[in-house]
Amino acid sequence: MNMTTALNNALGGLTAASRGAAVVSGNIANALTPGYARRSLELATSPISGNGVRTAGVTRHQDPVLTANRRDSDANLASANAIADFHTRFEKAVGSVDDPKSFAARLTAFENSLTTAASLPDSKVRLDQAARAARDLADSLNSASEGLRQARSDADRSIGNQVNRLNQSLQDIEVLNNKIPSIKNSGGDVNALLDQRQILIDQVNELIPVNVVARDNDRVSLYSDGGLILLERAAALFDFTTTGETKSHMTVANNLLSGLEMNGQPVRTSGDTAQIRGGALAAQFEIRDELAIEAQVHLDTAARDLIERFETAGLDPTTAVTDPGLFTDDGNRFNAASVTGLASRISLNVVVDPDAGGNSWKLRAGLGAATPGDPGDATQLGAFGSVLSDARPVSGGLYGTGNMRAAEIAEAMLSKAGANAHAAEGRMTFAKNSQLEMAKIEAEHGVDTDTELQNLMQIEKTYAANARLISTVDEMMDTLLRL
Repeated sequence: MNMTTALNNALGGLTAASRGAAVVSGNIANALTPGYARRSLELATSPISGNGVRTAGVTRHQDPVLTANRRDSDANLASANAIADFHTRFEKAVGSVDDPKSFAARLTAFENSLTTAASLPDSKVRLDQAARAARDLADSLNSASEGLRQARSDADRSIGNQVNRLNQSLQDIEVLNNKIPSIKNSGGDVNALLDQRQILIDQVNELIPVNVVARDNDRVSLYSDGGLILLERAAALFDFTTTGETKSHMTVANNLLSGLEMNGQPVRTSGDTAQIRGGALAAQFEIRDELAIEAQVHLDTAARDLIERFETAGLDPTTAVTDPGLFTDDGNRFNAASVTGLASRISLNVVVDPDAGGNSWKLRAGLGAATPGDPGDATQLGAFGSVLSDARPVSGGLYGTGNMRAAEIAEAMLSKAGANAHAAEGRMTFAKNSQLEMAKIEAEHGVDTDTELQNLMQIEKTYAANARLISTVDEMMDTLLRL
């Protein structure tokens, strides 16, 4: 080896060591950066000297299997979080058994107030209390129904926001897909762009779980688990119209709520054949179009039972068969053709509401009575109290085929809400733990700072050795020149 070759080899070694130090320091600095994948310096023999070193490039290391598993856990967690939040909100809306403002507690208070009034039927104070307890009972259903409506409206607005984010992320991935090959072909480093694209794919995956397919020139294509082509050279365009404030009767079927479209074609958003199943977007559609509707049925069933009980033929001899009972559908008798949203419309008959110009003594004398009648007669009060204890079939067989008292229906509704919330919380906890574990495993296969520091120490020794070689060659050349 002559001195020129030695000098060239040493200079190549210094260049490689310097580049290697930059790569290692970048790994350490970005160890906790989302989307960052570990880099390593690729070295090759120099074609000039034949035994020197040159940098062949920087390789980005990523395990596609680990990334796919982590993305699956991300999507599951996003879905489980949304579902658990809905069930928790509904449970709070209907209240727990020990909540004094819950439907069950209000029903018990109303029953007790009728018993108290019957023990002293000439007491206006007790009759007023019974009327107000009945109004509070109806209000509890109104409040729960309003809370459910707000949750459904929030889901509708969330869908709109998520669709906007989805479109933007897909368009950004398309831009990077086109930019990466041109930069790479011009000799530029595209690893930072690959990191950025991975973050964008993660964002899409949280909304709609994706399968990533590698294409030529470092491009990728994206497909949903349900078979949608989200990105194949050009990004798909999703369309959704936010309703904002929903009502219980609004559905996609009656065209009062917007469905989801992709490139002008309808997208299946529910059921086993859903094309967007598994992520946050599908969860919001499930909340809006399934879970909220199911919860509304439970509330409407409780409201229907109350209204129908007090419209029982012969219960109040002073009313006609066309007159509303103690509880009304916004002032009217129950109409079987208009059950949806009944819980939001149920109200106390104003003829007995002392705060609405009514007379609470009609609880004692009868809703259609013209005069207070015998102040000591508690027959009608007793009849009103007894009708709540009658075991009757529940409309639609919602809680089975057996007959139930009013209190049992209330307990069944609260129990159902609590069980759903508990189950959803359990699924959310499992999904969270799974996601944390998958993120941990992926991180363990990412940047190991201890290993990187060891590499940095080795690079430091290599740099020092090459620098020493250059110094030695310099001394030798000085010596030769002095001869």
